[in-house]
Amino acid sequence: MANPGARAVASASAVSTVPPRRGSLLLFFVAAFAVPWALWIPVAVAMPSANALGWLLVTFGAVSPAIVALAFTAHDQGRAGVRALIAPVTRGNVAARWYGFALGYTAAIKLLAALLHRVLTGGWPRLGGVSLLLIPFAILISTPVQAGEEIGWRGYALPRLAARWGLARASLVLGVIWAAWHLPLFYVRWSDTWQQSFVVFTLQVTAVSVAFAWLWERTGRSLLLPMVLHASVNNSKDIVPFATPGGTGVFGLHASLMAWLGTALFWACAVVMLAAIARPVARPAGEPAAQLPID
Repeated sequence: MANPGARAVASASAVSTVPPRRGSLLLFFVAAFAVPWALWIPVAVAMPSANALGWLLVTFGAVSPAIVALAFTAHDQGRAGVRALIAPVTRGNVAARWYGFALGYTAAIKLLAALLHRVLTGGWPRLGGVSLLLIPFAILISTPVQAGEEIGWRGYALPRLAARWGLARASLVLGVIWAAWHLPLFYVRWSDTWQQSFVVFTLQVTAVSVAFAWLWERTGRSLLLPMVLHASVNNSKDIVPFATPGGTGVFGLHASLMAWLGTALFWACAVVMLAAIARPVARPAGEPAAQLPID
């Protein structure tokens, strides 16, 4: 009797090896920037305080990488390609330790940075006003929303970059691109990135991008686990804030000690993960490595 699971794997593999049109990765990045920036720049220029329209524009921009990725995939590979792109969103049958990492990574970095702050200065950093009891519920609610970015960044872009340059280098390149994508939000007055150091942010996001790529690869290229990690990053960041109240200038290097300590810790972890990424993941006997399209 034929194995239906094997047929599904074979079908997905067949779709993934269909080469998309030349240059579609570059066009993806152009569109993934153009759509949200066209929404966010007017918010930054014309909306000095939060309102319903501003939130709507910011939110739609935040999910636009998935929309762009789905549109390009539908054009290049049709419905079968779209199904293969979104299938990892529900791929969650992994060991519990990966969920533990996704949920606790940011909080662990924050708390360790706070401990280092205490050792170095003799005082604790300022704590955020977020309720620790609400964070798990916020992560649960936020996780599905993160598909709006993760389908684009880790679902569409990362496999193609990795096929060109290897996963380690791809994770770093995507990190810089991912950080740059946020730039207009540093000029939105009611955003938590208002006038913060974009340079420090880029260093942090590039290091965190390595963690996302490592988790993605270690969980069989699941998008669900990066979505959980993304939700955890967004909802755990104010346990011990890195941001400087009021901001200090987008392209300056001035940032809080906590921000610099966090950056150092993120990069210490990233170095370890980059070394781990260089080692191939052990796969069950007979399981083929995923074949990824190269633009």
